[in-house]
Amino acid sequence: MTKITDKKAVRNLAILFAATYMISYITRINYGAIISEMEKSTGMSKSMLSMALTGSFITYGFGQVISGILGDKFSPKRLVTIGLFATVAMNLIIPLCVNPYQMTFVWCINGFAQSFMWPPLVRLMTALLTTDDYKKTAAKVSYGASVGTMVMYLVSPLVITMAGWKAVFVFSAVCALGMIFIWNKCCKDIDHKTTNVRHAKINTTGLFTPLMLAIMMAIILQGMLRDGVTTWMPSYISEVYDISNLISILTGVILPIFSILCVRMVTKIYVSWITNPITCAGIFFLGGSVSSVLLYFLNGSNAAFSVILSAVLTGCMHGINNMLVSMLPPFFAKYDNVSTASGIINSCTYIGSAISTYGIAVLTENLGWDFTIGIWCIIAIAGTAICLACAKQWQKDNM
Repeated sequence: MTKITDKKAVRNLAILFAATYMISYITRINYGAIISEMEKSTGMSKSMLSMALTGSFITYGFGQVISGILGDKFSPKRLVTIGLFATVAMNLIIPLCVNPYQMTFVWCINGFAQSFMWPPLVRLMTALLTTDDYKKTAAKVSYGASVGTMVMYLVSPLVITMAGWKAVFVFSAVCALGMIFIWNKCCKDIDHKTTNVRHAKINTTGLFTPLMLAIMMAIILQGMLRDGVTTWMPSYISEVYDISNLISILTGVILPIFSILCVRMVTKIYVSWITNPITCAGIFFLGGSVSSVLLYFLNGSNAAFSVILSAVLTGCMHGINNMLVSMLPPFFAKYDNVSTASGIINSCTYIGSAISTYGIAVLTENLGWDFTIGIWCIIAIAGTAICLACAKQWQKDNM
């Protein structure tokens, strides 16, 4: 397929994809963003409410594999549309739930619906853009996640003050409805296979080598820190420093700012200096290790320091995610399974997310924040070791 080379067209494509990814984040992280307020308003425990988040991460991770396979065989544009319609429905239903089990069921469906976003977007970018434009555009699209997070943490306290926590989900659904119209009007579709998936062979060539399995473990560790810290940081600030829920939610705005900075930094390093994505990931895991160790020793001393160190930690994880989840799938173009590879690789992130979202709730309820942050340190150091150990072999096999 002919690549898009016009700079304006590439820029417009990046804006469209980033906006779509932003809306997918708004309709996905809203539950986690306001979970501290939900805990206060409903009287449900942290661990009970976190079941919905854990379930959604599991279905999102599983759905990534399904979405990846479908993205190699059917229209990526239509898959994204289906995902957006389904997430609108789930965001409108969740306020009607009266217990955590209903919430878990609905949010599990939402997690599966959300999985129809990223692999099709990667498939579209790979098909439409040159290699250099892909690297730059993929980074810009990932900004959508950070901007969506920022919007949610800024808007949700205002919406909660005006209309309560349930209105946050209605607001998110309205945003997604608008995005459906824009997406279908502006998105360019690509030629795609129409093979019946039931009879099609799933192409996983190159995905389950010892090297890739080790890298997938690093992705799991990154997901544990990225989404675990992001979800529970407002609760951590509220509980440790005795700050109100609405103010602690607002502190979450700082996290995506650092995420954007780290993604920009790691992309620049990757494009201009260190062209090995595994080495880049290792460097940022090291940065996350330093910030988590400092957070451990400064825990409870100063709220501003804790917020900044948490932001640096999650920012580093977003940088790693950009390297391992965004930059690795194009290497599988030679096997004609870019979308499948994207789905399987990205699903590893949400295995980690599911483990940490519920795990952090249980750990903090039973062992406190000192112990939990100590676990974060161990995870970050383990990720550093895996990436640096794998970097040379990746260079030899793929560069």
